[in-house]
Amino acid sequence: MFIGLDLGTSGVRAVLVRPDGSVLASAESGLFADHPYPGWSEQDPANWVSAARAALVALAQRHPLAMEQVAGVGLSGQMHGAVLLDPAGVVLRPAILWNDGRSHGEAAELDAMADVRDLSGNIVFPGFTAPKLLWLARHEPEGFARVATVLLPKDYLAWWLTGEIGTEMSDAAGTAWLDVGARDWSDRLLKVGGMRRDQMPDLREGTGIVGPLRPDLAAELGLPDGVQVVAGGADNAAAACGVGALAEGDGFVSLGTSGVLFAARNGFYPDPASAVHTFCHAVPGRWYQMGVILAATDSLNWLARITGVEAATLTGELGALGAPGPMRFLPYLSGERTPHNDAAMRGAFLHLDIAQTRTDLTRAVVEGVSFALRDSLDALRATGADLPRLLAIGGGTRSRYWVELLATVLGLPLDLPEQGDFGAALGAARLAICGVTGADPEQVMTRPPIAETIDPRADLLDAYAQAHADFAASYPKLKALP
Repeated sequence: MFIGLDLGTSGVRAVLVRPDGSVLASAESGLFADHPYPGWSEQDPANWVSAARAALVALAQRHPLAMEQVAGVGLSGQMHGAVLLDPAGVVLRPAILWNDGRSHGEAAELDAMADVRDLSGNIVFPGFTAPKLLWLARHEPEGFARVATVLLPKDYLAWWLTGEIGTEMSDAAGTAWLDVGARDWSDRLLKVGGMRRDQMPDLREGTGIVGPLRPDLAAELGLPDGVQVVAGGADNAAAACGVGALAEGDGFVSLGTSGVLFAARNGFYPDPASAVHTFCHAVPGRWYQMGVILAATDSLNWLARITGVEAATLTGELGALGAPGPMRFLPYLSGERTPHNDAAMRGAFLHLDIAQTRTDLTRAVVEGVSFALRDSLDALRATGADLPRLLAIGGGTRSRYWVELLATVLGLPLDLPEQGDFGAALGAARLAICGVTGADPEQVMTRPPIAETIDPRADLLDAYAQAHADFAASYPKLKALP
């Protein structure tokens, strides 16, 4: 048996997986982020440990015999967060998370430096780890001076589980300290960020062994001696392992809190100016690229909150897919990444009319999110990515209207997987299977069974192409407003 442990922003999820990759059971434990000032987002790493322990204990209570057969634990987690340890291994301050925007000035400063984009393969976004440390050096210099090691969130859990310090390529690629093409820490990037190589965790591939589980934890959790902890992957890389997106042409679109359009790549093909992320994959010798929008289902949840109506009810009122509505929604509620790299931008409704209804607002929101994902698809194609079809995952795919709309806006067939456990936690377990057994990732990380394929509506392709062009033209006009 194998365990996948996924540390998200809102909770920790653990899945117990059979040797054939099928999921026996899962358990979750919730988390909350603190926002002490506008634009700040932090979590106490001690709460990650408590949540992970609770999820693992729940599995042990429900399936004690299966837990006695566990051979490996794989990890996945939220990217970019900065966990700071002093020389004694004490956490110096709450972890600064991926969605924390306080270091936007430092990010712009690093991004403008020579060689930074070339080496990292990416724009330096405010959410990345390097600008967070530069901010700390300037605003919390006493704490910064005590930093002995910087860990990423899931790697803090690995340290708790094993006592070993390390990270892996897919997570390290989101720090802006890694030479993503060479898959090694960059002395140049570390220097301009005010860091040293000895402050960096050791690098492994995602299938690499971190070390054995601590005996005291094994006893507490009902696990056998000698369970190996495998490095795992960053959340989207692990999710790709969970849905079998490993090779050129494989990809998925995720309608989650944020929106992701993911393309697996067989080589390193960065295009930082497009605001496409180019990162190492969690499997050796592979990379991936993704366009990211910051508010996908978050936009719908925002509308649900201000109307007092549940999101599922809002989308259920939409009826059958028809021509685009006259209203436009720009989903930049928290700024935007791909393709604009604009942390300051905010959202808008355009062409509001007194005759419009709540349903018109909902239609505009789901159209706006879909148009923003089309921007990401265009940016990915500009790097040479070829995506003939996409797997559609995430909570937003429960809306048939939204999936049909998105297929039409993207002009691609969308495959809906059968119901079941998949994604980052399953991907982490699959990485553990490969790490412990030496199995070929392509044999383990297969696509899920497809329940249905939603094709683009041929009769609406032209109308939605024009609507997307109008949407894309709105950004510079909105940006110009005071």
